[in-house]
Amino acid sequence: MSSNQTNQKKTTGSSKKEFFLFRWIKRLLFPGKELDIYAEEQLQSPMRMVVRNFFSKPMSVIALVVFIIIALFVFIAPEFVELDLGEQDSTLVNISPGFQMLDYPGELEDNGVQDLSIGYNYSVACDKTGKVYVWGKYKVTQVIDLSEIPENVQNAKIVQVAAGSDHIVALDDKGTVYAWGNNRLRQTTLPADLIANNRTHEFGIRKIYASDQFSLVITEDNRAILWGNENFADLSYKASELDGHVVDAALTNTAYVILTDEGRVVCGNYNASQTVTKIPVAASFNIKSISSSSTTVAALRKDGNVVVWGAATKGENKVPAFSSEVVSIDGGRYHYTALLADGSVVSWGSNRYNQSDVPDSLKDDNIQNVYVGSFQNYAVDGEGKIHTWGLKGFLLGTDKLGRDVFARLVNGGKMTMTIGALSVIIEMIIGIILGGLAGYFGGVVDMVIMRIAEVVSSMPFIPFAMILSAVMGTKVSVEQRMYIIMVILGILSWPGLCRLVRAQMFSQREMEYVVAAKALGVRESKIIFSHIIPNVMSVCLVSITLAFGTSMLTESTLSYLGFGVPLPTPTWGNMLTNANDSIIIQQYWWNWLFVGTIFGVACICINLIGDGLRDALDPKANGR
Repeated sequence: MSSNQTNQKKTTGSSKKEFFLFRWIKRLLFPGKELDIYAEEQLQSPMRMVVRNFFSKPMSVIALVVFIIIALFVFIAPEFVELDLGEQDSTLVNISPGFQMLDYPGELEDNGVQDLSIGYNYSVACDKTGKVYVWGKYKVTQVIDLSEIPENVQNAKIVQVAAGSDHIVALDDKGTVYAWGNNRLRQTTLPADLIANNRTHEFGIRKIYASDQFSLVITEDNRAILWGNENFADLSYKASELDGHVVDAALTNTAYVILTDEGRVVCGNYNASQTVTKIPVAASFNIKSISSSSTTVAALRKDGNVVVWGAATKGENKVPAFSSEVVSIDGGRYHYTALLADGSVVSWGSNRYNQSDVPDSLKDDNIQNVYVGSFQNYAVDGEGKIHTWGLKGFLLGTDKLGRDVFARLVNGGKMTMTIGALSVIIEMIIGIILGGLAGYFGGVVDMVIMRIAEVVSSMPFIPFAMILSAVMGTKVSVEQRMYIIMVILGILSWPGLCRLVRAQMFSQREMEYVVAAKALGVRESKIIFSHIIPNVMSVCLVSITLAFGTSMLTESTLSYLGFGVPLPTPTWGNMLTNANDSIIIQQYWWNWLFVGTIFGVACICINLIGDGLRDALDPKANGR
């Protein structure tokens, strides 16, 4: 036979295989015309009939698809969503869902930015016409809204603004100082000399500042005036030493420092415990300007060097090399941003919310001014266009400790579903093995196993788990506690499945195929686990499916009560502990609504899938 004939024969054989494979797939997925009931029963396997019956129920199919989406979401998303178990920030507490923090009004850009300041979760600015704008998360309490600008401020031409934690300070072109917002700790109560000066304008105001519950102004005659919460920050002032010499100031959360006209940085108060008051030698002379983060101070020397000191826990003191001379520096909560003489911008420090990632688009723009605060940055170029980067907001908001609800929801779902799945596997292994042995052998074996099952069933699971959790206390790690919960759930949940398998074994062990296997000398262990168990698994599948949802609910119940996986490790159960507080339920609904919704939907889907499997396995479902 020639090589051409051989190749032709191989090609023909390959084509026939591909043809038969194509026909098989077509018959499987596109069965064609409907067969009569007898032909259908002869051609279809039992499993295929179960699948057909299940997918004929729209609710079960929808539930299956939704549950698969949720499962894929909670197991894949954690690879892309960062979760820091030590994460908490008092400035990000109970922020509502949304990404509005950097959504500045278009009118501000059209009219030109005169001044801009950034608070914890909001921003305030005034344009060149003197109009004031507030955007972001500006509701500091349920009744205090910083966007409700006082009428006298609206009627004035504002030239400077300063954003505090929960209040705003503004200065108009006549030298009048305004303050509005939360006044519980006298943040907006101006001191007597400022109130008098607002009427007489005896002295001018050079610059205004605002921080966490206290504020400061510098007068034209180089004096500093402070007011606010004196219990939170040391607002004492060395008037005899500094009056007439103050040209700039930098406010941290609880302290402040002064820049004098001699180029020296000095501590303005008497609190020596603050790390920012321990001013290094390099910052005690030849200083051009100063700025601050929440816990550090940065000084720009006249020779172009930058000195940072204080509690630099986020890398604020790791000053990068600059490509040109530094024009100005401004600080956020844990980062600094510098404007260089060549119009470029450099940021360093914490980058948790991308606040230190300067956009590449700024490299081609001639930036004129940079405004920094909290976790946001605004840069204005030569054409007046505003560029932003940093924290825009949170998809599902934050909780009472300032943690990202979305990140905890995703990672908490992974923990809850993992515990539920592994506990069901343990339950399935124990239940099927013991149920199979009890049902097949009967007699003494059946009696012993059933008595053990009755003892286990009589144990109240939740009280038992709570006692065990209290005994363990802090002796075990989070991972060990998670494994213990899985084992306990599996060990205490198997009796129901065991009884189901036992009942099925009673009916199956007298079947002809079992008798034939015995006659052929097949080992009894192989008869049980290779012949009988596969035939009863379809019935057990419904119980196993429902047990998965029950295990998830039980774990969440324990975590909700504080006896499951401990915080800060998230699970859907311990995230719902926030629902214990009526204030959170009413005012900060995002703390519990999203996790409760996804958890409820997952459990409902599991129940619907179980119902669909039960109906699909019912022989009556095949009737016409």
